[in-house]
Amino acid sequence: MAAPASPPPDTAFPLDAVVGHEEAKLALRLAALDPLIGGVLLRGEKGSAKTTLARGLAAELGRAPFVELPLAATEDRVVGTLDTRAALTGGEIRFQPGLLAAAHGGVLYVDEVNLLADHLVDVLLDVAASGQNVVERDGLSHRHPARFVLVGSMNPEEGELRPQLLDRFGFCVPVAAPTSVPERVEAVRRRLRFDRGQPAVATRAGADWDGAAAVDSSDIDDTVVEAASRLALAVAAEGLRADLTLCRAATALAAGERGGAPEVEDVRRVAPLVLAHRSRRNPFDPPVIPPETLRQAIDELLGAGADGNGADGNEETGGEKPGGGEQGSEAAGRADDASQPGADRPIVVGSLRRPPAPSPQARRSASTDRGRQVGDRAAGPGDAVAAVPTLRALASRGRGGRDTIEDADLRAVVRHRPRTQTIVICVDLSGSMGASERAAAASGTVLGLLTSAYEQRCAVALVTFRGAHAEVVIESTTSVEVARNRLGELATGGTTPLADGLAKGFEVARRAAGDDRQSVLVVLTDGRATGDHAVDDALEVARRIAVSGVDALVVDCETGPARLGLARSLAEAMGAQHVHVGDLDPGSVTTVVRNHVQPR
Repeated sequence: MAAPASPPPDTAFPLDAVVGHEEAKLALRLAALDPLIGGVLLRGEKGSAKTTLARGLAAELGRAPFVELPLAATEDRVVGTLDTRAALTGGEIRFQPGLLAAAHGGVLYVDEVNLLADHLVDVLLDVAASGQNVVERDGLSHRHPARFVLVGSMNPEEGELRPQLLDRFGFCVPVAAPTSVPERVEAVRRRLRFDRGQPAVATRAGADWDGAAAVDSSDIDDTVVEAASRLALAVAAEGLRADLTLCRAATALAAGERGGAPEVEDVRRVAPLVLAHRSRRNPFDPPVIPPETLRQAIDELLGAGADGNGADGNEETGGEKPGGGEQGSEAAGRADDASQPGADRPIVVGSLRRPPAPSPQARRSASTDRGRQVGDRAAGPGDAVAAVPTLRALASRGRGGRDTIEDADLRAVVRHRPRTQTIVICVDLSGSMGASERAAAASGTVLGLLTSAYEQRCAVALVTFRGAHAEVVIESTTSVEVARNRLGELATGGTTPLADGLAKGFEVARRAAGDDRQSVLVVLTDGRATGDHAVDDALEVARRIAVSGVDALVVDCETGPARLGLARSLAEAMGAQHVHVGDLDPGSVTTVVRNHVQPR
């Protein structure tokens, strides 16, 4: 039997064939109609169709480029750099394009954008909004067009974006995996049909929105602008970015669907996409406004929707129904039904619209082969050669042009990359006196440190030990949500496996360390241990920690008039700073730890 036909490898699963996710489809299409809206952020768990949606948009743009940015990409790889070979062999300064140039006219997709370096996220958002990429190196400047739809995806369990970056995404859309069997069945069937070379979904009849009127939000009615501003103020959005995005999104929606001017109802429909992520002020605030709260604010200001059901009543936008997901192996979603109201009026974007371009505290840092270029130095064996500094060095010695270049003439780039920290809290929760106070101190310290971690892009981990063994309660994270969900009620009681606790904390700290990362092990204990030779075993682990060079701090929790001083002995063996904290108030412990990890 002949093998079933398969779609060409460059054929993406059609956007309209993705089951459910109507809000995400709407956001992607509006961002394509007017790139000034900014990027689209898809928030959801793994396997919820985020990548499929992004690829589907690129396919809908007429086989436009689809460029996926890897998390390990350097800044030069993203924005472009100078061609070293051309500069050294021919004396010509030639620009070597990066991923932003490759994405021009298409879609730039960043999976796990919350894990990408902040300065790169800044660059992506700047270029996505302006449509221009400007590269400046060593006094030289190069500009080229880079108009694309920026799509970022993230799993909230892996940490949130900082508010400053979150606010700069035009749209934020939650995506969720399906919960009903019929929805999953429909998603699987569509994927199987597609894999056999058959249409995943019947072609819809309806208007061709490729000919939609050009998006122009400069002549928008005052009532629409006023509605946008009132909504932005209602959710306490800072600055004017929310107001502008609401107006641009409403204009794009009106142009795409009916080729007309935007109305207040258009503002209502795009408001959940624009406003949900714009009220966060600090890491303890929820990352997005709860849907019911946002819906209530919209209804109070603009009245009930055209169908009387508020912002979610319009089937055309789809609301975010339960379901949606990667098709086939990433199956999910609510089946699209051509009989639903508005199903024959999708916004179809046949080509990317290209409007004219519009006229913390200090972190520890490291010089590495990645990061921002901050200078140059004499090149050593294995160093990448910096073209412009080398040419300048040659010119200063009167050896420009095609003279022979010697090793002493070569210059290498000096780069600056923020060095992050992971603070590993290792706490004794055994049944000795003060266990409940240590548990409360550990929980409060983790949450307190996450405020600094949020500002400095540090991470926090929690290891507890009691009974027979130690346990990693929280792996290295910068997310308050992750920490809060996993802390819960920390169990106390039992014996004290101090050696195992130190070993587990040491393992987490070593795992978190790297060329541009350093870890700090913080041990909350009174130094007591249970079992024969238990103290000696703990001291042996402590000596291994000292030899490894891992930075450590022992917070002595011993109480009572007769103190054994075991925690101090442990700190000495560990080569760690020793601090006695008589008051286990979480604020006091947090202050001690913060003081220790400050750059010295």
